[in-house]
This record gives sequence, C-alpha cells and structure tokens, in this order.
Amino acid sequence: MKKLILLALLFPFGFGLFAQDKEIKWLSFDEASELAVKEPKMILVSVYTDWCGWCKKMDRETFTDNEVIDYINERFYPVKMNAEENKRKYKFRGREFTDATMARTMRVTSYPNLVIMDAAMENITQLPGYREPEGFLTSMNTLLEKFNP
Repeated sequence: MKKLILLALLFPFGFGLFAQDKEIKWLSFDEASELAVKEPKMILVSVYTDWCGWCKKMDRETFTDNEVIDYINERFYPVKMNAEENKRKYKFRGREFTDATMARTMRVTSYPNLVIMDAAMENITQLPGYREPEGFLTSMNTLLEKFNP
C-alpha cells in the first residue's frame, strides 16, 4: 500500500519531466543555409547577446511555449546567433563570417531581434524586441501570410 501511495505521489512529478522534452531544434547559421539549399524553407534567426535580459526572458518564456516550439520547428529553420560571438567562423556566399559579423551584416542593432529570411537566404524583415508567446505567434502568422501566400 505504501508503494502505491508513493507511486501516486511521484507520478505527477515524473510525468512533468517528460512533458518538457519538446524544444526548438536550433541550428547554426551555416547549418540552416545548407539545409535551405536542399529543402527550401524560411529561416528564423534569433539574435541575442549574453548580457541581454529580454533575450533571456524570451528564451525562458516564449521559446519554451509548446505552441511556439511546434510553430517554429514546422515552418522554419531556426537559428540562434550571439551578436558578440567571434570564435567560430563559417563561409556564406563566398565570404567568411562569425555570428557577430553576420549580425552586423544583417544590420541588427538591438536585442532580442528576430531576422526572418526566405529560402534563398535573403532578409525579409526584422522583428526587434521581446515578444510573449501569443504576440510572437500573431506576428509570425501575419508575416507568413504576407510572404508565403
């Protein structure tokens, strides 16, 4: 009987652990660009910095929302890009970049910032600032209706 009660008490906690397995499948910029050549899909670049409080809030609250996770994973190649990272280098369109130089090339000047690119890797728009899950989904739906009729 004690074992049954213990299992009943532990089950909700154990189930909660499994429910959080869902996450955005973040890629590097060069991984996303390679995938877009093979199978065209829009790219969503989340540009952040380590010191940005709103970036951390968006990671914690928006990018962990199940609807947001499903939406991004189904419709985009999602990229996380640290606007101050210069260590890792990659080639894009014949030039060498780091995440920091790519963020500058995309003219990102505030954080968090979402850069939306089409499958040809051309910038469509930027969505600067923090967005709650509902506002994020509304913005994305409006954008996709406009650029993916």
